[in-house]
Amino acid sequence: MTDPIRVKQFHDSEGTEDWRVLGDGAHAYFPTDSFAASARLVQAIAELPGLDDHQPDVDLRHDGVTVRLVTTTDNYMGMTKGDVELARQISRVARVHGLSADPAAVQSFLVIPGAPDTAEVMPFWRAILGYEPRADSPVEDLVDPRDRGPGFWFERMDESRQGGGAIHVAVWVPYEQAEARIAAALAAGGHMVRDEFAPAWWTLADAAGNEADIATTMSRD
Repeated sequence: MTDPIRVKQFHDSEGTEDWRVLGDGAHAYFPTDSFAASARLVQAIAELPGLDDHQPDVDLRHDGVTVRLVTTTDNYMGMTKGDVELARQISRVARVHGLSADPAAVQSFLVIPGAPDTAEVMPFWRAILGYEPRADSPVEDLVDPRDRGPGFWFERMDESRQGGGAIHVAVWVPYEQAEARIAAALAAGGHMVRDEFAPAWWTLADAAGNEADIATTMSRD
């Protein structure tokens, strides 16, 4: 692994203003006015030097391109100085194409099954999803080997909730978007379950008690 850095170091680095580090890496979204414009940006990113050693994850849509940067090894998943440099290069390419990032549009999604014995339930989810253990945290996380679906993080509970186990979701958003997202959820009929872990995460629930976390990387360094 080369030059790991903390989330704050990434955000404080010059040239990373387009990017927000969420739970699974640094994300940037570049709106476009057509599928062709999105494809041109992706082609330009593909032509950047050095991608043979470290490729970005790219999602191309008719109205924009989302790019994710993260360094993953057998014992680390996170930001490095190499991710900072690649973020700068991608932002420069986007500007050449007349595109501006929209940091408020990025988010990522995590599913969180809970159980008193997570080792007992992980094989079920691995089998049903076709997922694999995450290299740096194989006893806690399962990931889609083709990066199509959300990650699964297994939370150890003191005891199962009434009626069985528990599963909820986490939505990772930029820190500056968390307050608005929480307010919208409350206005839509939700309620706050716990906020003692804020600003790392807030847990809310709908009227039926189904829970969801609004999560940020703030205070996680």
